[in-house]
Amino acid sequence: MIKERVKRIQSELSAGQALLVTADCNRFYFTGFASSAGSVFLCKEAAVFLIDFRYFEKAKATVDSCQVIQSPPAKLSELCQQYGIKELFIEADSTPVSRLAALRRDLSGLSVSDSNRFDGIIAEMRSIKTQAELPYIREAQRMTDETFSYILNHIQPGRTEKEIMLDMEFYMRRMGSEGVSFDFIVVSGKNSSLPHGVPTDKVVERGDFVTMDFGAVVGGYHSDMTRTVAVGEASDEMRLVYDTVLKAQLESEKVIRAGAVCQDVDKVARDIIDAAGYKGCFGHGLGHSVGVEIHENPAFSPRCETVLKPGMIMTVEPGIYLENKFGVRIEDMVYVTETGSLNLTASPKQLILL
Repeated sequence: MIKERVKRIQSELSAGQALLVTADCNRFYFTGFASSAGSVFLCKEAAVFLIDFRYFEKAKATVDSCQVIQSPPAKLSELCQQYGIKELFIEADSTPVSRLAALRRDLSGLSVSDSNRFDGIIAEMRSIKTQAELPYIREAQRMTDETFSYILNHIQPGRTEKEIMLDMEFYMRRMGSEGVSFDFIVVSGKNSSLPHGVPTDKVVERGDFVTMDFGAVVGGYHSDMTRTVAVGEASDEMRLVYDTVLKAQLESEKVIRAGAVCQDVDKVARDIIDAAGYKGCFGHGLGHSVGVEIHENPAFSPRCETVLKPGMIMTVEPGIYLENKFGVRIEDMVYVTETGSLNLTASPKQLILL
């Protein structure tokens, strides 16, 4: 699987050209090895993983898509000379200006291009999940679903948002998750109107909505799910908002299939929320791709004109947020097929009253 990714990039390079991959997520994508440093040098004739002493022994034992070399500062220049490189491409979208300047200074005998040509190629590759990648995401989502089932029995008045968040994280890690997809969002009551609110010492009270956005990591791949539950009771207004969000999600999921345009899928949910009288209360996109990063391309948003392809994994997460009152978000992950989509999320979506 990983070797094929390397070969795909090599097929895009001409003689005398090379690509330097330094972003953590892309370095992992081409090596299967997670590290906080290093780079991957790809040219027509070679694939080399340059890594420092801290990771060298482990990388040698595990990476088979590239030759692994312990990298002193001059090694990149030597590789360029060895393979007759005249033009070096970088990840233009993620390389700092200072890093680009240093490369041009240290590799003065060749052209260091700031073209984002390969950013687009890699993003497109990562957007299509292969049958070898899918099981990792499925397992991460299974852990996420199981964590939700667990926490339903541990949300009660008197517990704080932080306590609930930590309970969820510890449970997920005990199941074997490699980490968390992102810092969990657990917000309640008025805090639930904050789409990316941070868990606080606020105590959960009867009549609160509790919104939980969380995910696991398996094999380097992420999951992402949001559920909103009510504690003790839910007012008529809370039920109306919840039902509107749920309708927006269910209807938008119906139109997801290969050939659909991302902004059109977003519009289905947005029109339902606007028509219900909540225009301006859904201020983020309907969803995003998920993989070795929690947010990947493409996205369901009013501006994204990407056409869906089989193998894409997308979140579907409409929300309504009423300032200083409460908010509701419901999120699933779906796998795009030729004829529709496969929902990877098993947790119930009807309003749960705890």
